[in-house]
Amino acid sequence: MEYKLLSDELLVKLLLVGDEGAFEEIYRRYFSKLLRTTQFKIHSKQIAEELLQDLFISLWEKRDKIAIDNLEAYLNASLKYLIINHIRRQILQDKFMEYAANKSELSETVDESIAFNELSVAIEKSIEKLPEKTRQIFTLNRLEYKSVKEISELLSIPERTVEYHITQGMRILRVYLKEFMTLSFLAYLRFLHYFYE
Repeated sequence: MEYKLLSDELLVKLLLVGDEGAFEEIYRRYFSKLLRTTQFKIHSKQIAEELLQDLFISLWEKRDKIAIDNLEAYLNASLKYLIINHIRRQILQDKFMEYAANKSELSETVDESIAFNELSVAIEKSIEKLPEKTRQIFTLNRLEYKSVKEISELLSIPERTVEYHITQGMRILRVYLKEFMTLSFLAYLRFLHYFYE
C-alpha cells in the first residue's frame, strides 16, 4: 500500500486498527514540521526530539482510546500540552535552583533532592487539577510572569477577577500539597514561600 498517497483521514482510520505502516507515514509526514515548531519554542533540538518521541509513542499506545477529527490539529494540541508541561517543570526547577543558590543554609542532600523532584511533579499535577479559568490565570501569572494588569487585558476580564483566581489557585495548591510537608518540612515551606512570592 502506498501510504504516502493516503489522506490524513485514511491514515487515522488505519492507525486506529493498529496499522504500523500508517503510523510510520504519520511520523514521516509530521515529524520534521513539529520538530521545527518545538525547537523554536524551547531552543533545544535534543529536548524537542525527546518531546516528539513522547508524542508519537503516546499516539501509538493510546490509538484505540483517542478520537481524532483532524490529525494535524490533534498533533499540534498534544504537542502544545507537552511543551507547556516541560516549560512548567523547567521553571519550577529554575526557581528552586535560584532559591537554593541564595540560601546557603539549605543543604543539597540526596533526600532533599528526591523530595524536591517529587514536589515538582506534585505541583505540576496539582496545577492540572485547578479549575480551567483558575489554571489559565495562575499559569500566566506564576509561571509566565505576567502581571495582573497584563492578564486582565489579555483575557478581557476585570483585574479583581484575575486577583481572585490567583489567590484561589494558591489556596487550592496548598491544600493539594499538604502531604509533602512530611517529606521535607523545611525545604517544603521555604520553597513554597519562594514560589508564591
